[in-house]
Amino acid sequence: MIAIIPARGGSKGLPGKNIKNLNGIPLISHSINAALRSDSISRVIVTTDDKEIADISKEFGAEVPFLRPENLANDNSMVMDAYLYTLDKLEKNTGVKEDSFVALLPTAPLRLAEDIDG
Repeated sequence: MIAIIPARGGSKGLPGKNIKNLNGIPLISHSINAALRSDSISRVIVTTDDKEIADISKEFGAEVPFLRPENLANDNSMVMDAYLYTLDKLEKNTGVKEDSFVALLPTAPLRLAEDIDG
């Protein structure tokens, strides 16, 4: 199963929230680390429209195979559309259709690998 972590760059309430420091590392890296430690996850994909988020995500071991289009990363965008876009784009790029995925929001950093596996 793959993990998809959605992280857009245009937060209005707390600009840059997904890369703000939390306990010494960027917020998004907590979700990436939990997914990488999970026995259930084969790939950790970050879907973002933001190059800085993409670079930090890659630095912490996630894949960012493409940037999300702007129309899927604005204030009115539905996160489900971003998931569907990501799954479709991954299938087109690899020829592999993913049967399932787990969504890991970067704004829920206290999750452990055991929470994902359990």
